[in-house]
Amino acid sequence: MTNERDKRLITENGVAARVAAIVEPVIEDLGFNLVRVKVTGTNGCTVQIMAERPDGTMSVDDCETVSRAISPVLDLEDPIDRAYYLEISSPGIDRPLVRVSDFERWTGYEVKIEMAVPVDGRKRFRGFIRGIEDGKLVVELPDVKEGLEPIARLTLTDLGEAHLVLTDDLIRESLRRGTAPTTDDLDDDTDVVEAPEPRSPSNKKQN
Repeated sequence: MTNERDKRLITENGVAARVAAIVEPVIEDLGFNLVRVKVTGTNGCTVQIMAERPDGTMSVDDCETVSRAISPVLDLEDPIDRAYYLEISSPGIDRPLVRVSDFERWTGYEVKIEMAVPVDGRKRFRGFIRGIEDGKLVVELPDVKEGLEPIARLTLTDLGEAHLVLTDDLIRESLRRGTAPTTDDLDDDTDVVEAPEPRSPSNKKQN
């Protein structure tokens, strides 16, 4: 059973939420964690599924394993009403943070946050993760004006989006932990497996 630290705080809406509900159990059964599902207009329609192992690693072979497992399930459930490309990727270095365990793992590193619920009229924050306290994410805000509070305490359940900021320190630490691509791939910091042909609902119905 997934514990509270490993449940996703930041989830999808609409079509992406339907895809996530279908693929997340399959991905978890394989021993991976779902990070994010995003449906974009790239190439007409692309379904991007980001996943990783519990230790934060995700190789090209892992992406292929996930792709093979979820493809028949998506074909059966048919959550997309048009032809689409399926893309499986690792989170990359400047990764989304979606779980309590993500914020704990990357304490001390810089993060950009957009709140779903504004805090004192403010939705965007950028600073350094200082931990989790009483259901709130503690972020140290650099270079605040004199007299303003340098620490933001953001309710975890009100987070809309969060991801790490790409810095030299983050790259070094990601490489040390083995959660980053090889140095040859740093310009494109995700491992991706893309379906060679668009998946077509009409074709599936004819079979």
